[in-house]
Amino acid sequence: MQTSLVIGNKNYSSWSLRAWLLLAETGIEFSEQRVPLDIESTATELARFSPSGRVPVLLLGDEIIWDTFAIAETLAERWPEKELWPADAAARAHARSISAEMHAGFASLRETMPMNCRAMGRKVSIPDDLATDINRIFDIWSDCQRQYHSAGDWLFGKFSVADAMFAPVVLRFRTYGINLPESASAYPERLLNSKAMQNWLAAAESEVEVIETDEKGQ
Repeated sequence: MQTSLVIGNKNYSSWSLRAWLLLAETGIEFSEQRVPLDIESTATELARFSPSGRVPVLLLGDEIIWDTFAIAETLAERWPEKELWPADAAARAHARSISAEMHAGFASLRETMPMNCRAMGRKVSIPDDLATDINRIFDIWSDCQRQYHSAGDWLFGKFSVADAMFAPVVLRFRTYGINLPESASAYPERLLNSKAMQNWLAAAESEVEVIETDEKGQ
C-alpha cells in the first residue's frame, strides 16, 4: 500500500509538521507532496486531495484521511508496532489529554506566535492571554519530564503522538526567543536534535514563499 502525505509550506505549516513528524520519526516509509499555501492555486490543488481543502492529508492507497488528529489515530491503528501512544494505560490517557488540549486550544499562541522557522530572533509582545498559554505549556512539559524522564527524553519517554502535537510549539519558542525553565527543557532539546527535525528545518530554510500574515514580530 502506497503511503503519501500532502503538506503545506514547511516554514509555516504547523499542522503539516505534526503529521510529517509522526511518519518521519517512526520510520514509516512515505512520499510527500507539497502544496504551497496562500497562493492563487492553493485551493484548486488541495481540492484534488481532500474535501476539507486543508493540509495535512494522508493518502493510504485509495483512502483519504484528513485532520492531524485523525491521521495520528490512523497511523497508530495501522502501525501498532510503532507505539505512537504509550503502552501504559494511565500514561496513554495522559498523552491523549494533552494532545487533545494542544489540538483544540492555545488560540493566543497560534495568533501571536505563528510558526515561522526562518524568522529566528524575532520578538513579539506577550499579553496576559499569551503568557497564560506559554505557562500552561511549561507546566505540561515539566509534568511530563517529572513523571516520565527516566524512560527517555521525549514527553512520555519514547516518541509519541504527544511529541508531534507539541513540536511546532518548540519551533515557535525557538523563533521568538522564549526562555524555557529547566524543568521543561528535555523535550525541546530532544526534538531539535532529532534527525527528522533537522531535515524539516533545512527544508524550511530553503523555501522561498512568504506568507505575509504569518510574518509576525520584529
